Amino acid sequence: MTSTPPKKRVAALISGRGSNMQALAEAARAPDYPAEIALVVANRPDAAGLKWAADNGIATLALDHKIFPDRAAFDAHLNNALNNAQIDLVALAGFMRILTPVFVAQWQGRMINVHPSLLPLFPGLNTHQRAIEAGVKIAGCTVHFVTAEMDVGPIIAQAAVPVEPDDTSDTLAARVLTAEHKIYPMALNWVAAAKVTFGTAATARYGTSSHSNCLISPA
Repeated sequence: MTSTPPKKRVAALISGRGSNMQALAEAARAPDYPAEIALVVANRPDAAGLKWAADNGIATLALDHKIFPDRAAFDAHLNNALNNAQIDLVALAGFMRILTPVFVAQWQGRMINVHPSLLPLFPGLNTHQRAIEAGVKIAGCTVHFVTAEMDVGPIIAQAAVPVEPDDTSDTLAARVLTAEHKIYPMALNWVAAAKVTFGTAATARYGTSSHSNCLISPA
């Protein structure tokens, strides 16, 4: 009889309420899920997601970026905290900070992010308003490995949703967020189980599936 490998220890990095962090933590409750959310880190001490995590028995760390002299100092402290917590993987979940190339290199292949657009379209901020102004008929979200260049790392999974004629940035954001909550736990599962890696993500092809008004690929 083979033993079940230990779950990968994941740190979720947030700046606000951390709804994607919550989706990951809920998925990780399943006994056969290959990862656990072992730590939630916020760069804003008042981030609402910290209370949710603590209430659900997850270790938390408030690391106020304003007290550090520069990004390098913040990232060095963050890296030490992650190593001290024996973290295996990092999931950015609404973490509104640009990480330094040094930090990214230390976690390359072990750090993922969810972005609210179908990359490579609309990297950066204000994605939903930009999608509406561009007149696209399909929007969505992307889970990708993090690289030093923002929003260009190898894509792990994407989900597409329709852009309705009367959409505002808020209504489109809500529709995309629902899709994010579907594909982020799926993508973390694959990474934690080594079903997809930094080197294989770009060529992974598993087909597509339809889930409640969104199309997910791979499925």
